[in-house]
Amino acid sequence: METMIQVENLKKIYGGRTVLNVPGISVEKGESFGLVGNNGAGKTTLFRLILDLIRADGGRVLSLGEDVSKTEDWKSYTGSYLDEGFLIDYLTPREYFLFVGKLNGMSRGDVEQFTGSLKAFFGTDILLEKKYIRDMSKGTQKKMGIAAALMIEPEVLVLDEPFSNLDPTSQFQLKELLKEWQQKKKVTMLISSHDLNHVTEVCERIVVLHEGEIVHDLETNENTLKELEAFFAVKGD
Repeated sequence: METMIQVENLKKIYGGRTVLNVPGISVEKGESFGLVGNNGAGKTTLFRLILDLIRADGGRVLSLGEDVSKTEDWKSYTGSYLDEGFLIDYLTPREYFLFVGKLNGMSRGDVEQFTGSLKAFFGTDILLEKKYIRDMSKGTQKKMGIAAALMIEPEVLVLDEPFSNLDPTSQFQLKELLKEWQQKKKVTMLISSHDLNHVTEVCERIVVLHEGEIVHDLETNENTLKELEAFFAVKGD
């Protein structure tokens, strides 16, 4: 299989403390990769390095063999949502999605067709919502960020805690949506989550980070959830 994301000797240091030290990770094309760990384990730091949002203190990240810090080619096939900072909160949903669509060469009709396909996920036609994004609930903001990441039909999808702030129905719909994109469109997914049930349902491989280092790399099977629960029962939160 073709390697989509390659992490090599990646290190990040804050205030003299090493918060991430990952000798190597390979994520294959079409793989659904889950990342779990307690608060401060380094999950978001790893994703920010993969997306070149912060600079490493050592090592590198390759996307299809290209160093993400030295080229922008990977951005054309990578969709991501880490937090509300990815949104433009002074726009309405219509303005925001049309802006994202225009950046990616989509027509107004393309945007309307895409958002229309997600009416069940949003629980409404989101383009008719008149509020500014900043005035919407955290859950709606999260759904908008995820939808915007999917609009470009990415080959790589990076989502940090996508299930947080979502109600149970939206969590179920998101799981089904992610499974569909991974199975039918062969999207390479990198997903972090505190919810062990959700991540084991969606991801075929689970990596556990603890204090910035990989301590488990598991192929998801019927025993994975129990193994993860046993690990975190010992480590605590």
